[in-house]
Amino acid sequence: MAIEIFKRREQKYLLSKEQYEQLLIQTSPFMRPDRNGIDGHYTVTSLYFDSKDQTIYFETKNKLKFRQKLRLRIYDEADIFSNAFFEIKQKHKNVVNKRRIVLPLMEAYDYLFHDANPVLEDYHTSNLQGFREIHHFMQLYKLVPEMVVSYDRHALHCMDDPDLRITFDSNLRCRKDDLWVDHGPYGENFINPDIIILEVKVSHSVPLWLTRILQSLDCQQKSISKFCTSLELLKSEMVPDERLTELMKIGGM
Repeated sequence: MAIEIFKRREQKYLLSKEQYEQLLIQTSPFMRPDRNGIDGHYTVTSLYFDSKDQTIYFETKNKLKFRQKLRLRIYDEADIFSNAFFEIKQKHKNVVNKRRIVLPLMEAYDYLFHDANPVLEDYHTSNLQGFREIHHFMQLYKLVPEMVVSYDRHALHCMDDPDLRITFDSNLRCRKDDLWVDHGPYGENFINPDIIILEVKVSHSVPLWLTRILQSLDCQQKSISKFCTSLELLKSEMVPDERLTELMKIGGM
């Protein structure tokens, strides 16, 4: 989980549990469990950031050609002495670029909540230049911690193509009152618990065998943002009535 820079394309699908189970069976000749977690299963907990006027939300919601977001992420049952991952995720059209740095969670908290004038060189980060970019992004957008999003992930890697990865995210939760990620992956479901988000991550194009499997199982591609959907649940006053109706069909309300 320590890759610091990568570029890829992503396709998202909303699956039923039955589609998920069938997809596991039909992709088993090609895929293996991710080496992280237990048989590719682990929990993701992320602290997301936005400006007071929700600039990041509206850039994402309006699908600007270039948009970006910032998050602080931990895996499984991390504590303040564990490593945390600061990530800038940028999207241009369908191409995702991600820059990630690693630092102790305790130092990430110091930077975010206690250090009014941080000296970045004093932090034990994996990439000082990456940390400078994150700091610049924070200052430019006047970002503040917004909410915590967590979910259970099942990740698979292709045995023949190291650039192909698929993930299944379930039990998606969010909260805005307790912003300490080490307090655990709890919150209110913002997607129906019976729905699983599939993400297909590739460097170039989805292989034909996987496309055929997705088609045979009638998996419908769906553009959905965990960041936007969770924020719309937590701040329902900013969402039009017709969007609330759509969210209720997706689930979580």
